[in-house]
Amino acid sequence: MGRRDRNNRRGNRPKSPWAAVRPEAKQLPRARFNPETQADIAARESAIREFKAREVICPICQKPIEDLASAISDKATGQPAHFDCVLQKLSAAESLAANQSVAYIGQGRFAVITRENPSDTKHFKIEKIIDWEDKDKPLEWRGEMAELYSKVK
Repeated sequence: MGRRDRNNRRGNRPKSPWAAVRPEAKQLPRARFNPETQADIAARESAIREFKAREVICPICQKPIEDLASAISDKATGQPAHFDCVLQKLSAAESLAANQSVAYIGQGRFAVITRENPSDTKHFKIEKIIDWEDKDKPLEWRGEMAELYSKVK
C-alpha cells in the first residue's frame, strides 16, 4: 500500500471530468436575497400597531384580550377568547375527581388528566380528550396575526 498524497484525501479529491457532464452535477442559480426596504419595514410596523390597537372582547368574560397571541378560539363563535376563560369553562363543565384536572395538550385540544401524586407533574394519565378547535377550519384572526409577524416572505 502506498502513501496517500494530500489530493487523494476525503474532500480534497480532484473532480473528475465526468462530473461536469452529468445533469445532476449542474447547480441551479441561487435565488437572490431581496432585503426589505425602509418603506416595507415602516408599513409592516404600522400594520402591527393598528392590529394591536384593535380592542378584541372575550366572548366568555366580556373583558378585552390584551395578548392575542395567547388567545384560543371560542368553540361557539370562533372569535378569540382568553385561554384561562376557556380552561375555567371546561373545568366547570367536567365532573372532576380530587386528583383530576383539565390541561391543554396542543393542537386545540384539552384533556382530563389524572395524577396519582398531585406534586408529581411528570406522571399522569389522560382520561378523556376534548377537541376544542377544529383543525380543518383556519381562523381568520390567527392567520392575519401570523402574516403580520412572520419574518419569512
